[in-house]
Amino acid sequence: MTTHSPTQNVLTSIGRRQFLRASAAAGGGLLINFSWLGSSLAARADADSLPDKLFSLNAFIRIASNGVITAMVPNPEFGQNLMTSMPMILAEELDADWQSISAEQAPYDPALYQRQFSGGSQSIRQAWSSLRMAGAAARHMLMQAAAGSWNVPMASLTTHQGTVKHTASGKQASYGELASLAATLPVPENVAVKSKDSFTLIGSAKKNLVGQDIVTGKPLFGMDTQVDGMLIAMIVHAPAFGQTLASADTEAIKSMPGIRDVFVFDSIEPEYTKNYFDVTAFPTMVAIVGDSTWQVIKAKKALNAQWKTFDGYEETIDRFGSPAVIKVPGGLESTAGHKQAMEDVLSGKAGKLDVLRRDGNPEAAFEQAAQIVESTYYAPYLAHNTMEPMNFFADATGEVIKVSGPLQGPIFIRQTLAERLKVSPDNIEIDMKRMGGGFGRRAYSHYLVEAAVISKKVNKPVKLIYTREDDMTMGIYRPTYSVKLRAALSASKELIAYHVSGVGVPEHCVHENRFPAGAIEHYLAEGTALDSNITVGAFRAPRSNFMAMAEQAFLDEVAEVMGQDPIDLRLSLLKRAQQNPVGSNNDYDAARYAGVLHQLRETAGWDSIPATTPKGVAVYYCHNSYAAHVVTLSAANPRNPQIDNVFSVLDCGIVVNTEGAVNMVEGAVIDGIGNAMYGEMTFTDGKPDKQNFDRYRMIRMNEIPRNISVSFVQSDTDPTGLGEPPFPPIFPALANALYQATGKRLYEQPFAPQIAKG
Repeated sequence: MTTHSPTQNVLTSIGRRQFLRASAAAGGGLLINFSWLGSSLAARADADSLPDKLFSLNAFIRIASNGVITAMVPNPEFGQNLMTSMPMILAEELDADWQSISAEQAPYDPALYQRQFSGGSQSIRQAWSSLRMAGAAARHMLMQAAAGSWNVPMASLTTHQGTVKHTASGKQASYGELASLAATLPVPENVAVKSKDSFTLIGSAKKNLVGQDIVTGKPLFGMDTQVDGMLIAMIVHAPAFGQTLASADTEAIKSMPGIRDVFVFDSIEPEYTKNYFDVTAFPTMVAIVGDSTWQVIKAKKALNAQWKTFDGYEETIDRFGSPAVIKVPGGLESTAGHKQAMEDVLSGKAGKLDVLRRDGNPEAAFEQAAQIVESTYYAPYLAHNTMEPMNFFADATGEVIKVSGPLQGPIFIRQTLAERLKVSPDNIEIDMKRMGGGFGRRAYSHYLVEAAVISKKVNKPVKLIYTREDDMTMGIYRPTYSVKLRAALSASKELIAYHVSGVGVPEHCVHENRFPAGAIEHYLAEGTALDSNITVGAFRAPRSNFMAMAEQAFLDEVAEVMGQDPIDLRLSLLKRAQQNPVGSNNDYDAARYAGVLHQLRETAGWDSIPATTPKGVAVYYCHNSYAAHVVTLSAANPRNPQIDNVFSVLDCGIVVNTEGAVNMVEGAVIDGIGNAMYGEMTFTDGKPDKQNFDRYRMIRMNEIPRNISVSFVQSDTDPTGLGEPPFPPIFPALANALYQATGKRLYEQPFAPQIAKG
């Protein structure tokens, strides 16, 4: 739970474009549902109580004549529970009855909403002020409508649970009764929002607003899309990275049952300058379009295509306004080659590490050290493996291009689609479906463009579907990394210097200004990246998901050599960073960092855990939040240890929905354990070695922790990240516990094969 300060918080004007002007709905107040796929109002009301009128007070809030309030959720949903937490923020400031609240996914509309992107654990953090203002402004308009109707001062009115009251006269009216008049009023530029100590909804536990729709199989996901005349499309891409299409006998399979068309196409044209999320390794593909999924799959298997290795090239990527030249080498790459190349860089045999930060004189400190602790860590590529297959619907048969499906960032793909189809961005309608998993994979929306190009070619609406093999061999993996860490100790076992060197393909994972930077007098951070034609992208807590593993496992090893308790060592370093920090670019708050450790020590009972119980701890900062875990294991079978308990503490500012927040942390813990123990993608001559779940190992039900206990640091800080921060530190917490159980330090992922080696 969180606590709140009594300070009154008044938000100044945030501009009309953030929640737009209020207006009466079209047709004298009747709001016509704008979803071109015909989705219905997701109100929690019986059918006979559905309203005949619906009024829009701003872009976020619609109030029906029967009092049902629809909260429009602008950000895409893939399980982070925005469809409940965002309505809670609106309802809090609106002073509405929670039982009257329903949620609806808004379509992509940059004129109405500022940041329709889910990624970087920023959705609530970025929308916090806008949502509060939208709710407070709607409440103000409802009170203003009542004051005008009753001819009383607005200051004499109060609101409670969706009702405006005038105590002196005894008059009262529901929000539904006032909505028609309120919708004709202008949205105020400045309104006061609630003081945080007066919150009644925010900080409580609420069930998922659309949970019943999910478990009863309502058509919420892209795969559920069905439109009259729709065809099924699939693609065939090169089997190996570094290859492109040489030829394909498309005519031979056009006569197969149910097949409508087969053709070669380019999803991205050569002259187009890609943006950061336009990543695709295989722009030239074969499209197969037919009546049913099974017919198209059979045709895919029958296609005779020839592939050739391409030469290396350079391309310019627009990285949010800054052009960057990317080198894409030719040839067929392999995991063994990547590992050797990274090892050569870290050993000084090849390549060069760039100095990212230097404090003091680390070289001299290492020369004078009485003892040096050194370890090197390795992480493989990881596949996202979203449970819902990658898919998108497109209807490019008319002037207006209509696309619908699961994606994290419509803001980043509309211009790409517009340029590819040679249409105005204003002629593109994007309908966002609930995502069956994402965490980075669906930010790279090349599959949307592919669907639209195919639809335009066949002049029919199509649903593009990736098979599991398509997705797992298409790229956008978590990069592969290696990190070497060195610690210099004095004769009295004091930590006097720290050196981190990181290399990765095709990016490194060193965050030079994060802990323990600022806590050690002599500090050196270096990093470099190796070019590759294997495409990578954001994977839950990018870079941090491995850097936390290396750093926190290494600190445990250092603590053991120093003869210190692992938590004590971290707290002593954080005390230095708080009281007498080294440097001025440290990007963390040492007090908050230490706070999660202190609370975790207490909630986990760290000091009273029996010595015979293997235990591990880790703490990490990323995405503006602080997360720490303690893992305890059953020591009965060291070769196959059971995870008994995970204790988790988060400092993510104000927690909006405690139930949703706990669920997210639990999910991060299980996801992290699964990836740490089993996750691995390898390559041989450019070809992914694992193309489905028969070889790519996922965590199983009997392997998850028996108990996960989650708590939050009390805070009145505005919300920060939550989807990603709990993920990175579970890797090293588990590794440190496994060391206690097996006596073996784990330097490579996945852990399970390392443990099996003994």
